Amino acid sequence: MGRITLDKVSKRFGDVEVIPPLDLTIEDGEFTVFVGPSGCGKSTLLRLIAGLEDTTSGQIRIDSQDATHVPPAKRGLAMVFQSYALYPHMSVRKNIAFPMKMAGVPEDEQKRRIEAAANALNLTDYLDRRPGQLSGGQRQRVAIGRAIVREPSAFLFDEPLSNLDAALRVGMRLEISELHERLKTTMIYVTHDQVEAMTMADKIVVLQAGVIEQVGSPLELYHEPRNKFVAGFIGSPKMNFIEGAEAGKHGAHTIGIRPEHIAVSADEGPWSGAVSVSEHLGSDTFFHVHDTGLAETITVRADGEVGFRHGDRIRLTPRAELIHKFDENGLRIA
Repeated sequence: MGRITLDKVSKRFGDVEVIPPLDLTIEDGEFTVFVGPSGCGKSTLLRLIAGLEDTTSGQIRIDSQDATHVPPAKRGLAMVFQSYALYPHMSVRKNIAFPMKMAGVPEDEQKRRIEAAANALNLTDYLDRRPGQLSGGQRQRVAIGRAIVREPSAFLFDEPLSNLDAALRVGMRLEISELHERLKTTMIYVTHDQVEAMTMADKIVVLQAGVIEQVGSPLELYHEPRNKFVAGFIGSPKMNFIEGAEAGKHGAHTIGIRPEHIAVSADEGPWSGAVSVSEHLGSDTFFHVHDTGLAETITVRADGEVGFRHGDRIRLTPRAELIHKFDENGLRIA
């Protein structure tokens, strides 16, 4: 079991309140992602759950048991950090075994767990190597293996892929998602990368300045953002925001339209502008359009075959049913 409940949990550092009182429930077996910009409190919140930081107020419950003041080692949680933190002089086998050795797990049980973890993480052929003989992705898998053998009620990941290059990040993202499908164990994953959040999560928790802005599935946050902050943070490229007379036509202070919801044409459409930059990515092309009279720049996501260039005048048509409306406080207008 791995149900985690935060009841009015807060954190202060001196006079600075980094996490105002908040409530959150993470269900058993759920893959929950904490996402938000740097400094939003997501890693601090994870450390509070892990017991690496003391709560200022409130209660943390793990499987209905009060864990607020329980030491980290006794919470039944396993944490995987941004740094691999492997022992360079030990083999992969000994690195994975280390937490079990410290806990006094019998050697035959250690062997069983090591073999199971290595098989799950495709590390069987590397058990006798040292960390220096492995790639970054393999070292991160060893760190995950060290967590798996503890057989925790939940895994806590603190930006585990940020040290990897783009190709390895994609591969490890898939491996962690597949691992969750096999283990069915609760996982809490911290990242500032909303693409990771969208592709991995059952549930996303969007944070800003320690405040939970919205909790929901990836598609809920994409289609029904509660406010401008969530709308602008979720989605890549980010949503376009337009104020003024155009927004007023829709009865809003601000309207938002995603780049993929704007059609582009040489001669048809209510909006017009000049292409400042075109980014050709093969399957997609991103056009950054200025001189529209609506916003400084409007980003459009089009088919990769569309061939407008810098300086071309083009016409834009937003899909009316997919325009998001926000009031003067940035809150969604239903």
